[in-house]
This record gives sequence, structure tokens and C-alpha cells, in this order.
Amino acid sequence: MAPTDRLTTVTRDGLTFDVRDTGPADGPAVVLLHGFPQDGTAYDDVAPRLAAAGRRVLVPDQRGYSPGARPTRLRAYVLRELVDDVVALLDAAGVERAHVVGHDWGGTVAWAVASRRAPRVSALTVLSTPHPAAMRDALWRGQARRSAYIAGFQLPRRPERRLLADDGARLRRLLSGSGLDAGHVDRYVRRMSAPAVDDAWPALTAALAWYRALRVRDRFGAGRVRVPTTYVHGVDDPFFAPAAVGATARYVVGPYRVVPLAAGHWLPETRADDVVEAVLATPSAGP
Repeated sequence: MAPTDRLTTVTRDGLTFDVRDTGPADGPAVVLLHGFPQDGTAYDDVAPRLAAAGRRVLVPDQRGYSPGARPTRLRAYVLRELVDDVVALLDAAGVERAHVVGHDWGGTVAWAVASRRAPRVSALTVLSTPHPAAMRDALWRGQARRSAYIAGFQLPRRPERRLLADDGARLRRLLSGSGLDAGHVDRYVRRMSAPAVDDAWPALTAALAWYRALRVRDRFGAGRVRVPTTYVHGVDDPFFAPAAVGATARYVVGPYRVVPLAAGHWLPETRADDVVEAVLATPSAGP
């Protein structure tokens, strides 16, 4: 790819992912991964600051969120596929190694990319989400209760009906009640309300497929992380138990730093300055 080219889409296995590619084309690359029910705009206050600091910033709308990447098989949403989407993005950008940043479900993907595709990762910053193994460790120490909504999301069809009824009233309450501002709530609810196009799933069904795919047998998971890692979490996050936050250290072998914030869950949208500071302060691994 020529140095002046900027990505707007990436194609993998017939799927087309929307991408925002900003900052110096030859700067150290940072990949920003969103969660549910966000899209790449979750980082609208983060990406310009990183670009101004000399980073090349790659922000995809992930599988199920890009209109051109909504396959209709649950197996297409297992973690291995989500990780390989990130690798495909790096390949398309001509980037050998990147600092990977993830929030919410994007944090789960980031943990897995850093552990399973470590040669492609120079550093890791995870926002909110404990290491998946730490969450399992903490299930009976508060995490099961905080993750109870996941079982509801895995039911067929009913979550879509309930979340989007009355102009998405229930989804709006879920997001605003967990601390997200009205502007982002409106945007995400509108995005999740998009109907099916051609043979693809509707937007919310595709996004919920990440949860439903947890029941698909797949031995691919996040392992121990050896690259420099910063874990940023809100001490008032309603979705993650303190026990899971604390247990995350067991799964990072490389340099590790924890940054607790007096905040809730939605760190890219509500604590952009702290996110940027954490990313810039995380050292990169050597060649």
C-alpha cells in the first residue's frame, strides 16, 4: 500500500469492514476495537488525540457492525474469526505490529489478539474488560451476577423484540442507566435498529451473535499475554466484578500496569483523555 493511501474498507472472506484510518501514515500504528452496541465512533474523542501525537490510528467497525460484514452463521462470530479480522486489517494497512486497544467486547478480542497473534502486537491497552480467564475465575465471586444479562442475550429473537420495542426504549434504558450520555445512546440505538439488507442479518441480530456464538464449540481463547499491557477500568463499572479485575494480573506475563478510574463502563466516550494518556504511556515491545 502506498504511504499516502488511507483505508476506508477492508475485505476478508467476502466480508467488507468499514475502517477509519487517520494520523501519519508512517506513524506507529494503533488499532481501536469497540464493543457492544458501539461502533468505531466510540473513539471519536480518542482517535484525533492519538493522531495528533503521531500515531497512525485504525478504527474498524467490527464483524456484525459493518453493514457489509454481517454473516448469517453463528460460527462466523467465534473469537478466532474476530481475531483474524484484526490481523486482516493489519495486513491491509501494511502494518507489521500495532498497539491494540479494546473496550468491552473489543477488549476480549484485544486480549486474544495479544496472546494468540503476539508477533503482530507491540503493546496492549484494554479498557474495562478483564482477561476472559480472570472473568471465569471470578464467576462465583460476583462476576456471574454481573454477567447475567448474557444469558438473556443468547435467547433467539426475544432480545431483539424487547430491546427495540417502542423506539428502542429498553436498549436506551440499558445504555443510559449504565452511564452512557444521551448523544451516544441515540446513535447506537439508531445503528442497532437498522433492518436486514439483502441476505445479511439485521444490525442488532448480528451484534448479538457475538454473545450467541459463546455457545459454539471452539477451543480458541485468550491465553497469557507477554507484551507490555495497560489495563484501565472504571471502579464503578456495573458489568465487571472487582475479583475479575484483580485476577487479570495472573494472565499477563509481560510488563503490566493497572489504571483505576473513578468512572463507569463507557471509557472511550466518557474518559477520552485518560484513555489517550494510558495508550501513550504504554511502552512498546522491542523488535
